Amino acid sequence: MTTQLLYYGALGVVTTVVAFVFNRRLFVGGAVGRVSLLEIVLYVVGLASLGLGWYFNVRYTHLYGPKASYVNYTKSLFSNWASDSAAQDYIIVNLVLLPLWTIVDGRRRGLKIPWIFFVMSLFTSLAFSMAMFLAFVERQIRYNRAEASASSTA
Repeated sequence: MTTQLLYYGALGVVTTVVAFVFNRRLFVGGAVGRVSLLEIVLYVVGLASLGLGWYFNVRYTHLYGPKASYVNYTKSLFSNWASDSAAQDYIIVNLVLLPLWTIVDGRRRGLKIPWIFFVMSLFTSLAFSMAMFLAFVERQIRYNRAEASASSTA
C-alpha cells in the first residue's frame, strides 16, 4: 500500500513538472512579470487541496490495505444519497468536463499540452489540477498581451 502511494505521488509530481516544463516560457524571462495575487490564491488553494486530498487518500489506503484501488475508491464514494449526488458530480466534472475544458480552452489560449491537467488530476486532485490550469491560464493571458504589445511596437 505504501508503494502504491509513492507510485501515484511520483506520477503527480511528474505530471505537474511536465506542465511547467512544456509551458516554461510563461515562467522565465520578463514577458509575464511577477506572480499576480490571483495566481498566489490559486497556488495556495491548489496546494491546500492537494494536502487535504492526500491526507484522506493516505488514510483510505491504510484502512483498506491491499483492497485499496480506484475501483474500490469509486464504489466507496457511493455510500448514501448525499454522497451519491456529490460523487456523480465529481466523476462527471473530473472525467468529462475537465478534459474538455482544459484541452479546448487551453489550446485556444496557447497553452502547451493542455491535456496534462486532466492527467495531473488522476494523480493529484481535481481542485489542484483546476487551480494549476487557472494559474497557467492567468499567466498565458499576460504572456499573450506582452507578445501582442511587443509585436505592435516592433
